[in-house]
Amino acid sequence: MLNILYPLLLQLPIGTRNPDDNSPIDLTSAFDIIVYIILPVLMIIFYILWRKKKKKDKN
Repeated sequence: MLNILYPLLLQLPIGTRNPDDNSPIDLTSAFDIIVYIILPVLMIIFYILWRKKKKKDKN
């Protein structure tokens, strides 16, 4: 019974995008560079600075 039900659970609903339809990141686009490279780096830097400030204020 489980062998019949399992493939049915793995199907994508109608109208949703298939994960294989995704295209790679276009590094010639300014938007992609900002969203996928600059923002994550800035978030990491600000997190590290925030932790240092929080630690400094605690002492």
